[in-house]
Amino acid sequence: MLSLDDFDYPLPPELIAQHALADRAASRLLLAKPDALEDRAFRDLPQLLRANDLLVFNDSRVLHARLFGQKETGGQVEVMVERPIGDHEVLAMVRASKSPKPGTRLRLMEAFDAEVVGRAGANDEFFQLRFPSDAMAVDYIERHGRLPLPPYIEHAATESDESRYQTVYARELGSVAAPTAGLHFDESLFAELAAMGVRRAFVTLHVGAGTFQPVREQDLSRHKMHRELYSIPQDTVDAVAATRAAGGRVICVGTTSLRAVESAAQAGTLRAGSSETGIFITPGYDFRVADGLITNFHLPKSTLLMLVSALAGMDTIRRAYAHAVEQRYRFFSYGDAMLLERN
Repeated sequence: MLSLDDFDYPLPPELIAQHALADRAASRLLLAKPDALEDRAFRDLPQLLRANDLLVFNDSRVLHARLFGQKETGGQVEVMVERPIGDHEVLAMVRASKSPKPGTRLRLMEAFDAEVVGRAGANDEFFQLRFPSDAMAVDYIERHGRLPLPPYIEHAATESDESRYQTVYARELGSVAAPTAGLHFDESLFAELAAMGVRRAFVTLHVGAGTFQPVREQDLSRHKMHRELYSIPQDTVDAVAATRAAGGRVICVGTTSLRAVESAAQAGTLRAGSSETGIFITPGYDFRVADGLITNFHLPKSTLLMLVSALAGMDTIRRAYAHAVEQRYRFFSYGDAMLLERN
């Protein structure tokens, strides 16, 4: 039986990257194998892949999901949109001194009013808000909201963050956090990979605010994952099949891409379509699609640290993280990356 404490590690706070590097591909890359650790540069990635490998990317784009405002009584509120539901309503986390009741009107960003419809979610963790009907809710969010940087980044979003906290291929609007493993890729790296026969495919998984929620159960079997929307196009299913036929590897770029393809393959084979997933991948999981993973470093005691431990092996991940701390790698969203093989 694994417990939460099995996924803890000491992390000096100064190793949490607060700003993105000017050059997307200038970060470091730790190649973590069961029998060896290699310190590389991310631009070395073409040397570590081979023709017929397939990189699977999450093309979700980050919403300007953070909104500030006041209740009718004057109390301050902070709204973090989880996702739009329909044309004019959203699910959101609402921070206020007192939880707003149904019918409460919130004046957001001194620009528009939103009405509290009620509580929602499996544990009533969200509020359902109704936005004005003269435009789509997502239009109000994009026009008036702010980029929602992760809670461990200590500065407000700047003009630089507006571009650097999106991948260069982001297109499907809907996440409240970036699929950060993809932040290391630029067009010149894509061109180099394509020239050597590495192909790419896309999925969409809209990252929810629950990705930052801590695991509170020592007994991991009692933890309930947040749910997220994902979509797998037929082109990606075909690309995975062609990669298998050619003897190539399917390497997911980021844990969100991996969660999407593994969710869509729960019946045994990868299937196209859209659904909602609450997949919780821990050591012992039987991977059906992913042969490898490019990922950033994850928070202690997080579900994502459990996921990479399931893929690469707990001992490999423990050595890799201890090495990364010792060698002063940069951690989390704006930090460095790892390349992992399925153990």
